[in-house]
Amino acid sequence: MAVDDECKLRFQELKAKRSHRFIVFKIDQQKIVVEKLGGTNESYDDFAASFPADECRYAVYDFDFTTSENCQKSKIFFIAWSPDTSKVRMKMVYASSKDRFKRELDGIQFELQATDPSEMSLDVVRGRAAI
Repeated sequence: MAVDDECKLRFQELKAKRSHRFIVFKIDQQKIVVEKLGGTNESYDDFAASFPADECRYAVYDFDFTTSENCQKSKIFFIAWSPDTSKVRMKMVYASSKDRFKRELDGIQFELQATDPSEMSLDVVRGRAAI
């Protein structure tokens, strides 16, 4: 599966410059491409609303939080969205190319696999970031 250069470029912008809150990726004609860029002022609800109900997607989310010691921190989450209602072939294509795509995005700290919106809720993200 080919990865469009824009995917890596936008991820570097998110990681280094913090110019995006999230990025949603999709597979289009045997290539992983950027589908949506989330602005720095967009919320987690905006991010969650970016996923189609019946199609698979990959995404990265820059999660900001404050620790119990009152330190500002950020963790980058990779989310593999594979809803039960998506086609079996689509699920297989996304599952088989996920690890290779993740290796292209250097700097991911946590991964979530979600088949239902509750599996990637903000509470789940907070729990994984251990705040």
